Amino acid sequence: MEEYPWFKQYGSDIPHTLQPYPEKTMIDVVDESAQERPYRAVFFFQGAKLLYDDFIRSSNALAMGLAALGVKKGDRVAMMLPNSPQMVIGFQGIWRAGAIAAPIDPLSSEFELQHILKEIDPAAVIVLNPFYKIVKKLQAGTNIKNVITTSLKEYMPANLRFIYSLSQERKIGSRIRLMQGDIIFQDLIKKYKNTGRPDISIRPSDPAVILFSGGTTGHARGAVGTHRALIMTAIQMNAWLYPVIYEWDDRVMLSMPMFHALGFAGALGISMINHSSCILIANPLDWPDIIRSIKKYKPAVMMDIPHFYENLLKYLNAKPGRGGIKGLRICISGADKLTWDLREKFEKVTGIRLINHYSLTEAMEAPVMAPVPGTGKQRSVGLPLPDVLVKLADAKTGCTLGVGEPGEIYIKAPNLMLGYWGQPQETASTTAEGWLRTGDIGYLDAEGYLFLSGRKGDLVKVAGQATEK
Repeated sequence: MEEYPWFKQYGSDIPHTLQPYPEKTMIDVVDESAQERPYRAVFFFQGAKLLYDDFIRSSNALAMGLAALGVKKGDRVAMMLPNSPQMVIGFQGIWRAGAIAAPIDPLSSEFELQHILKEIDPAAVIVLNPFYKIVKKLQAGTNIKNVITTSLKEYMPANLRFIYSLSQERKIGSRIRLMQGDIIFQDLIKKYKNTGRPDISIRPSDPAVILFSGGTTGHARGAVGTHRALIMTAIQMNAWLYPVIYEWDDRVMLSMPMFHALGFAGALGISMINHSSCILIANPLDWPDIIRSIKKYKPAVMMDIPHFYENLLKYLNAKPGRGGIKGLRICISGADKLTWDLREKFEKVTGIRLINHYSLTEAMEAPVMAPVPGTGKQRSVGLPLPDVLVKLADAKTGCTLGVGEPGEIYIKAPNLMLGYWGQPQETASTTAEGWLRTGDIGYLDAEGYLFLSGRKGDLVKVAGQATEK
């Protein structure tokens, strides 16, 4: 194996490669967890929890229901949901039906939603009630045959469900009049509970997910990731976080939306591969719920954007009498610039380590991350993780550049996207000989630390990091 400068910065517990990766999918991982500890919680949500035993039966029921609705292997099923039990069950149920999951930001504009739905042509959409009307409005211009609706209260404890019905449903538009032919999520689960699962072979090389990003050129595109890629990303990040996260015993906070690669491939992936319970946060602006969840469930790891940590600091400073957030061992920041000033303030107030992370949706979160443990370097986003290669190339010629020379960042990893859904020309313009052209400008120092400075086409270098796409 070729030696790269960042290998010398790895801790003694971090191998240079994690190959060979197991030939399995997240379906297999969940089945194994359920077999070993069926009465362990898969997730906590608003004070409720779902055990692996029931999670498997619910996921299989959804898969059977989707198959009964005509969903076939390779079909796409869109999800317009916040972080919720329905979304975690949704991923597993869609995969068990042999379909491809397409999580979509439910707050996208009507124009964006129309473009996305036409592009992926889903066989079904699972949608939160407040967004049901917009799906029905757009359905006429698509081939969508099945609309499955759901409410957050379906998985709340009885007392909260009652309060939600009284105070929230009408306010947020959660009370809907179901149109003929449409289905309620829970009704589908109940109808096919304990009926087994579809007899469909799912291979690690099969497409698992379509994640929408701004693309490396600024236009939204659907990056296709395989089941194998999701396993690889989770194993890479889990190995990197080995000093601060323990198998089975720890929990992972999911405040970052799962229609984003950091929330889905990162946080959810780590929790699944590590057999950790997820703590689901539906509204990343609901600070009382976030603080209560941290204090009650004591997650070891949390991933989100810098703005989230800024707001968390503001909330903690505004409520000094309510105590801090003990128990978290590490917080990971991605998807935008993490300033050194924010990192220092956060660590001083909370006593919790906040580290940088860089990747792209197109890379399925194959990550560059600050070392754990260690301090990293100021303004650096960190080191390439095992089996992730980074090089700098001249933005015009593509020629590889040397240490300290700024150029376009290229990433190579076994877990990169297959390509953009239905856009071979765009895929070809973004990839070259196994390398992903990120469109970000930066440089590598002599020790293998990556520094970001802007986007391709920028003429002036700016201190700090560039936005992760």
